[in-house]
Amino acid sequence: MTFKKEVQKRIISNSANRSLQKAAHDLMKESLLAHYSYNFSSIGRPIIQYPQDMVAVQELIWSIKPDLIIETGIAHGGSLVMNAAMLAMLDYCDAAVTGESLDPKISQRRVLGLDIEIRPHNRAAIEAHPLAHKIEMIEGDSISPEIVEKVHKIASKYDRILVMLDSNHTHEHVLAELEAYAPLTTRGSYCVVFDTIVENMPAEMFPDRPWGPGNNPKTAVREYFRRLTEEGRKAADGLPLKYELDEMIENKLVITVAPEGYLRRI
Repeated sequence: MTFKKEVQKRIISNSANRSLQKAAHDLMKESLLAHYSYNFSSIGRPIIQYPQDMVAVQELIWSIKPDLIIETGIAHGGSLVMNAAMLAMLDYCDAAVTGESLDPKISQRRVLGLDIEIRPHNRAAIEAHPLAHKIEMIEGDSISPEIVEKVHKIASKYDRILVMLDSNHTHEHVLAELEAYAPLTTRGSYCVVFDTIVENMPAEMFPDRPWGPGNNPKTAVREYFRRLTEEGRKAADGLPLKYELDEMIENKLVITVAPEGYLRRI
């Protein structure tokens, strides 16, 4: 049995391992209460994310090799910087294969970040970062018609697009983001919806938030899948929009804030 097949067998077995799943659930609950995701940084910027999902994202970027990554939610910019670093590595690898000289500012690969408020100190730190030339930021409501139109105009210049949604976590907002940006995902790429874990946690864990069980990214994903199945949608490239849930990713991670959130366009 090859190493790859051994890995796949272990991943598949994780979903049926009840003790492992219970331990993961308990750890997620306790670690969320402890604000565990605030403990990390990426290439010098704080990133509010779990390490497991950070690994999953870098695996996706390597396999998809996108030329544009669209992210809703910026915060301190750690995710923007991490993904810009991955795009820069893709540039480096391309140059190594072709033998061409590498000019990082010529490459068209970019990360596009959206946030309703980009705090001045965070913007200044991101713009001062060595990878700033691979990052573009737009301040405004991600679901406003003006911002959506602007993003679609930018996206029209790119061939391989990866989308990640991680801003306001209410059902209504995430569903609107899915309607706006999931059609931009190119075939074989992903739309990743973070913090679907909210649906799996007790309501009392979110006393000061407008989201909670029954009103969160996972409920939005389920409604969006219903719409795709029953009503149909067109992608930005004009083709019928079809997605599938990549359960292998969450079964591999076990610890993830995005159960049912790794959506692959097919």
